[in-house]
Amino acid sequence: MGLDLKALCNREKTNLESFSSKIVAIDAYNAIYQFLSIIRGPEGLPLTDSRGRITSHITGLFYRNVNFLSLGIKPVYVFDGKPPSLKSAEIERRKQIKKDATIKFEKALTEGKYDEAKKYAQQTSMLKDDMVEDSKHLLGLFGIPYIQAPSEGEATAANLTITGQAYASASQDFDSLLFGAKKLVRNFSNSGKRKLPNRNTIIEIEPEIIDLQKTLAELGLTREQLVDVGILIGTDFNPNGFERIGPKTALKAIKEHGKLEAIPQIQEKLEEINYNQIRQIFLQPKIANVAEIKFGEIDFTGIVNYLSSERSFSRERVETSINRLKKSIEKKSHTLEQWFK
Repeated sequence: MGLDLKALCNREKTNLESFSSKIVAIDAYNAIYQFLSIIRGPEGLPLTDSRGRITSHITGLFYRNVNFLSLGIKPVYVFDGKPPSLKSAEIERRKQIKKDATIKFEKALTEGKYDEAKKYAQQTSMLKDDMVEDSKHLLGLFGIPYIQAPSEGEATAANLTITGQAYASASQDFDSLLFGAKKLVRNFSNSGKRKLPNRNTIIEIEPEIIDLQKTLAELGLTREQLVDVGILIGTDFNPNGFERIGPKTALKAIKEHGKLEAIPQIQEKLEEINYNQIRQIFLQPKIANVAEIKFGEIDFTGIVNYLSSERSFSRERVETSINRLKKSIEKKSHTLEQWFK
């Protein structure tokens, strides 16, 4: 579902180049789901290798990280652990959406409606354990660090910005702000040109950055109050939110009354929600203790062999991208040497 704070946040357009030399903590599951959803064949089916194993996620990770590293960006991926028990309703809701989309996808495919089939196919993506291991293996070959969070990956990613170990947290979900991310970057892993479903229209998706303190100041809220706004709208831990309460109404209610317990018209419904537990999930989340973020050397040969020999990628295409990355790194190294001469 994801928390809908779009109408309340000051989202500033930016570009990937502005993150050069900066560490960005990426919500791994969020990014990989995007790759699984977007990177598909003409009929909407995910890409696969010669053994029928899905490779859409690996394709996305490979090309996106080549781009990141070529620009001097330092990505760190944070993987989800065990979700809070309050998320079970949202997880079941998502499973049902996938089941319904699968039925619609197969029907559209049978009828030869490929654009429609692709639209529904994007809603059927499932991230399995072997895909997570594939992703971690490729990141290891790139020398890109990854962190296993004990619970929500967004929480640990946000904490890395709080401790100053990362410049920003990257995710499509506004929940990162409730977890305290100092800066949230959206469209970080999926920026670029995209074709709109069922339309011959190409749009340019640009990264956008949201500064938490600036947002709180503009809204006149504390972070605790922003969490209450989120609960009113609906989070992954209370998906339905409160009836007829959208972002602007929620903001007005919290600014007027200060907190959930003081809003008269919601008290009956509030008794049905574990709102204090939801507050604790966001304000005192379970996070990984990260002492230091270390980047390793890139195993260029290992990447080429893994993708071309084990996962059926075109060796020529992989080597072309790898050579581009090598040249970019050499150019930066040469520029740095010139600087210190």
